[in-house]
Amino acid sequence: MGAPAVTVYTAGFCGYCIRVKSLLERRGIPYAEVSVEDHAGLREELLARSGRRTLPQVFVGDRFVGGADEIAAMDRDGGLSRFLQSEE
Repeated sequence: MGAPAVTVYTAGFCGYCIRVKSLLERRGIPYAEVSVEDHAGLREELLARSGRRTLPQVFVGDRFVGGADEIAAMDRDGGLSRFLQSEE
């Protein structure tokens, strides 16, 4: 079985979004990017799914993982790789 699907919801003006995408790229973690600017109503859907309005929002499969701060913290302690492996 392959790695879980990582989806990053972003906006073009978002520096935190750029940081998360860069971190995932440095770690060789493939992800799909979805711009909330391209999809009407997506922000409301994300609020319902995650309870947050902020971007980025990172999901692994259907599971909300967090935003920029959570992903960076998980990466610092090695938890990001462990989390992704446990989701396979």
